[in-house]
Amino acid sequence: MPTQKNRAATPGALVPERRRALEEIDPWWCPAWPIAWQRTYATARQWWLEADGRVDWATLPADTVFEGEQLGRWVKAQRAGWAELDQEQRDLLAAIGIEADAELVAVKVAAEAKPTVSRADRFTQGLTALAQFVERERHANVRRPHKEPLEAVETGPGGEEQVVVSHFALGVWLNNQKARRAKLTPGQLAQLAEHGVEWA
Repeated sequence: MPTQKNRAATPGALVPERRRALEEIDPWWCPAWPIAWQRTYATARQWWLEADGRVDWATLPADTVFEGEQLGRWVKAQRAGWAELDQEQRDLLAAIGIEADAELVAVKVAAEAKPTVSRADRFTQGLTALAQFVERERHANVRRPHKEPLEAVETGPGGEEQVVVSHFALGVWLNNQKARRAKLTPGQLAQLAEHGVEWA
């Protein structure tokens, strides 16, 4: 997308005098971000002006609709996605009192910081869930929707250890292994067979 500086060279672009006249009316008449964002921002600004600047955006219900715009959802998305916004967008939002949601940003950063699980680690995790299921149920006939609760010890933000329970989609995992069994190693197939998986 052309920037404001190089738009004048674009075929059909406005002459500089007309561009200056429009920018005097509204410096953001042709922003670098999607026009839908600018339209919803204008709606949020109108809401803010009508409330004489007394808006607590942090408590605005997500289902709030104003002038046909899903204002509540939009505000929440801006606050959570603060880091992805242009600096000019942040400045516009800050001018009407919308700020980053520190809690949502922290959750997003933590989620992005989680290491990706390798295929081998995922197989080991699945095998652990299968072994636990077989020990309890005495068979390996796992229904597709079944999720097996797995406990793991994780280190918390303060360095303390805590037990975290996750629900491993064992039924889906077994179906996936069956579908790609030609790509499984002989060792992996043998491990599945040891736990009573018939097709292995």
